[in-house]
Amino acid sequence: MARSIWTGAISFGLVTVPVKLYSSVNRKTVRFHQLSGKSGVRISQRRVDPSTGDEVAYEDIVKGFELTPDHYVVIEPGELESLELKKTKTIEIEDFVELSDIDPIFYDHPYYLAPGTGGAKPYRLLLDAMRESGRVAIARVVIRSKEQLVALRPMRDDHVLGMSTMLFGDEIVDPDTIDELGAADDVETTDRELDIAKQLIESLAGSFDPDKYRDEYRDEVLNLIERKAAGEEIAVQPAAEEEDEPVPDLMAALKASLDAVRDRDGGDGEEKPKKAPAKRKAPAKSAAKKKAPAKS
Repeated sequence: MARSIWTGAISFGLVTVPVKLYSSVNRKTVRFHQLSGKSGVRISQRRVDPSTGDEVAYEDIVKGFELTPDHYVVIEPGELESLELKKTKTIEIEDFVELSDIDPIFYDHPYYLAPGTGGAKPYRLLLDAMRESGRVAIARVVIRSKEQLVALRPMRDDHVLGMSTMLFGDEIVDPDTIDELGAADDVETTDRELDIAKQLIESLAGSFDPDKYRDEYRDEVLNLIERKAAGEEIAVQPAAEEEDEPVPDLMAALKASLDAVRDRDGGDGEEKPKKAPAKRKAPAKSAAKKKAPAKS
């Protein structure tokens, strides 16, 4: 049985919706402990002052912000506490926006919101109204002394109200700072290359089924653990040396990829390619490259 990690209320206008917050993910990361390679005993972590070699008590540790190497501004616990946000129990909705307006890069961690005591009807009302309007609520909430920007929207076939913490605009890296992206702006594709690429995409198109995909590396690690726990000796194979392969011709690679997909799907060779769209002219490049506006 899932346990709520926060209780509070959603506030929009004069309407209050009591809710409980649940994490909507259960990460399956395989975690290891650090052991001594000689004794097999788990290693303990100690806080040591390197200038004296003495262990530092937890109560003697303060926070420091590094200005330059080995030069810090020391911040006392009381100074941070004076800046702490008021711990409200309210998810304050500020705006309702179109889902398509939000780039997925802004989403951070997903949660479910369930109705709290006496909140079933307003919860259902908000869920239905958001589904009908197609809007996403942008709100702020304080969780564990940290203000979070969040997005609320109907999820799982509109059966539950979901909440995703979001990154702030200044936390997103501007792609214009990546020099290599300029190389893609300086080349053009042909109509034939585009047609084959679109056919390849169409041949791989399908509905998203999350159960189709598994973390194959995690499965292999768990299998390795089970085999070693059962006493099996594991032979470690030497890593193969990687050799640089020549970059294949783009058109040849596209055609070979399309043929491979058709062979995989049992194509009999009689499938006719879709009619290519009318020739289009490549977009003319401006004399001065326009720089994309930075996200804010």
